[in-house]
Amino acid sequence: MAPTKLLSPISLGSLTLSNRIAMAPLTRNRASTGNVPTELNATYYQQRASAGLIISEASQISPQGIGYPSTPGIHSENQIAGWKLVTEAVHKAGGHIFLQLWHVGRISHPSLQPNGELPVAPSAIKPEGNAFTYTGLQPFVTPRELRADELPGIIADYVKATENAKSAGFDGVEVHAANGYLLDQFLRSGSNKRTDNYGGSIDNRIRFPLAVVEAVSKVWAPDRVGVRISPTGVFNDMSDSDPRATFSAFVRELNKLPLAYLHLIETMPYDEAAKVTPIPTSIFREIYKGKIIANGGYNPERAEAVLSEGLADMIAFGRLFISNPDLPNRIKLKAALAEADQRSFYGGDAKGYIDYPALQP
Repeated sequence: MAPTKLLSPISLGSLTLSNRIAMAPLTRNRASTGNVPTELNATYYQQRASAGLIISEASQISPQGIGYPSTPGIHSENQIAGWKLVTEAVHKAGGHIFLQLWHVGRISHPSLQPNGELPVAPSAIKPEGNAFTYTGLQPFVTPRELRADELPGIIADYVKATENAKSAGFDGVEVHAANGYLLDQFLRSGSNKRTDNYGGSIDNRIRFPLAVVEAVSKVWAPDRVGVRISPTGVFNDMSDSDPRATFSAFVRELNKLPLAYLHLIETMPYDEAAKVTPIPTSIFREIYKGKIIANGGYNPERAEAVLSEGLADMIAFGRLFISNPDLPNRIKLKAALAEADQRSFYGGDAKGYIDYPALQP
């Protein structure tokens, strides 16, 4: 018997989605010159439009926000025009798509920054690891600590990016506050050692991310805005002294806005390798009053169980959507799921991107 809850419709604010399957944001490094989406990207997303909701790959809100080669932006007219190709293709296929708003903070490199400047962060703490640059891997550098008077400018960049997403035809936006990027860096005690009103206590550390979400929610109705968090994620050298307390406080504040959803990353392979104990989704289910999208290496069977238990309202699938463009139909038919070729995950052309076939009728 095919899963029933997973394939049932759901409302996110004013949107009615055909199923509870979300396509997770997946960086694929296939934007063209100027970090502009193309027809190739439009084809990729259109192939996957049977997802109840597509959350686009992370897209930088400004030139300062970039951290990887060939990733799309949402701050130039050419980028807006490129994203229009994508949204029109998805809507033509009957789908819905949110744009994920991205500023990487310290997870960048001077070679990727305007005028070769240092990346910025809440604190001048060099992360362990290497940056992906156009000339290969380069060690991360010590970022420049943002001044408090610079933060309104970054909020303005989020606001402008949201306006641009509306112009590009998206159905909403997701504020990326996960995976060790700028907003997550402010949230976590391991990366935020500030002594002003944006550091130290939990209330101070959640202040800037909340200000971003509130500002974005004034540009677009809150029910067209989602927020993504990764409370126990270790990716990009992240840590927190008390993640349950930190993220519980943040999520409680998000309740004040009737957002479209909270996108919760439970655990990923790098978290498991670090033997990090995830915070149960049930903890956030008790705190958060809105819709929850759970994300954490789900297969269809486990996804159905979690939805049936009421622990989440939708499930986001990542890698399975890379190699199974028609994932909802395969789940419905209980068909075999194709394996993805990891060698073509990042960068390249159509191979390993739009050449995974759908099931034949």
